[in-house]
Amino acid sequence: MDPSDQKLFTVVDFVIFGVLLAASLGIGLYHALSGGRQRTTQEFLMADRSMKCLPVSLSLIASFQSAVAIIGVPAEIYTHGTQYWFIGCAYILGLLIPAHVFIPILYRLRLSSAYQYLELRFSKPVRICGTLTFIFQMVIYMGVCVYTPAFALNAVTGFELWGTVLATGLVCTLYTTIGGLKAVIWTDVFQTLVMFAGQLAVIVVGVQKTGGVSEVWRKVWEGNRISALDLNPDPTERHTFWTLGVGGVFLMLSLYGVNQAQVQRYLSARTEKDAVRYTESIKSSILTDIYRFYFQIFTPHLLMCAWFCTLSDLYVIVHAKQTRRCFPQMVISFVMDMLQGLPGLPGLFIACLFSAALSTISSAFNSLATVTMEDLIKPHFPAMTEARATLLSKALAMSYGLLCLAMAYLTHLMGDSVLQVALKIFGMVGGPILGLFCLGIFFPWANSTVILMSFFLSSRPSGLKRFYSLSYMWYSAFNCSTVILIGLIISFLTGGRALRHVVQNVSLFIYTFF
Repeated sequence: MDPSDQKLFTVVDFVIFGVLLAASLGIGLYHALSGGRQRTTQEFLMADRSMKCLPVSLSLIASFQSAVAIIGVPAEIYTHGTQYWFIGCAYILGLLIPAHVFIPILYRLRLSSAYQYLELRFSKPVRICGTLTFIFQMVIYMGVCVYTPAFALNAVTGFELWGTVLATGLVCTLYTTIGGLKAVIWTDVFQTLVMFAGQLAVIVVGVQKTGGVSEVWRKVWEGNRISALDLNPDPTERHTFWTLGVGGVFLMLSLYGVNQAQVQRYLSARTEKDAVRYTESIKSSILTDIYRFYFQIFTPHLLMCAWFCTLSDLYVIVHAKQTRRCFPQMVISFVMDMLQGLPGLPGLFIACLFSAALSTISSAFNSLATVTMEDLIKPHFPAMTEARATLLSKALAMSYGLLCLAMAYLTHLMGDSVLQVALKIFGMVGGPILGLFCLGIFFPWANSTVILMSFFLSSRPSGLKRFYSLSYMWYSAFNCSTVILIGLIISFLTGGRALRHVVQNVSLFIYTFF
């Protein structure tokens, strides 16, 4: 980008961004010096199972509300159409099913790692396989989350790229390491408020500068920027109602039902009732839908269409660098253009963007430290003292923080849409893990001798080449279904459990859910 085209930050903007980092660090320091001072693994990794519903609910919203989504979703919709709105349909079931099926089972077992269930239900190798897959998934995702906002900010404002990456990664690593899960959850609460404030500022200023709500709608409608409902059943279409509303359910289940970064928050609640309370689940679902639809998808998209109201403007933006990596800078460029001359507001939006990054990667650090400690280390050192286990857990959190910085360096090699990259990661890797849990919970005759075989085969579809053209939103559903199908077939062939257990399990499911 020509330096003359770069947007400028004022002193106030720098101060606001600095306050975000300082406040996050302060919350971590507070929890390091208060309470039990993070001297036990239960406090450091599980917050002493004492967290109330409100902070946990806000933390759930923040954990996967990453900077990738904040700048990726509006750019995705702006360039590929508004069909993505229908992902909201997947959120209701994607939150209700975990609350009434997965979480009661995991909470009653008093687990620290969700993957301990896989050993209890199947075998130790299955547990280790699930843990290693989760680690692989989150390590890659961390790199995308920390690099994307720094890259976009550098492209538009000239902010030092790797200086921003280091500042974000090191601050997050420090407060996660010293403050544990309590610090992660309470910084998530603070960062969620910053995210709302930043995007609200964009909406208010944007509507005012584009002539009001009616003028925004007029420009968008005349520009044919609103997509009609697409009911095409073809699974190779990028976005349709079925792709998003059905395939998206499996993606949400893999995120909110069996992903350690989310499950760990449920398990930190004081009681099972707090963890799965129906009204709290509904509140979380509604808050998430409002947040995604109104703040991220609906209004930013409409404002961008009204701001860049001609197709020629879109062409210039999208093809400016002859690469799809310019997509992240699209939203940043729009916001910085619109907020110029309003000291403090550009800094507030950037604070919003990096709040999303911090909340996501801090959750990842803590959950990665937990599964590594509980699934890979403790079983081999049962006599380890509590003090040493806690110290090692903190060292693990710090190590994953440093690994995140290394992965950020590799992320710039990716040439795909950042949103699509993130969802592909969760679909390809989270889908098979979801399949393992579904086999264990819903199909009691599935045995452990063939589970690993079905798990590895799910990522290698054979036969029609058409399978390789599936929309990325179907990855999770396809992989989960493949694990279940192969697992059930081979379980029957190798002498699966008695069919009477099926009736018992279905009865239990109906009783638990309703």
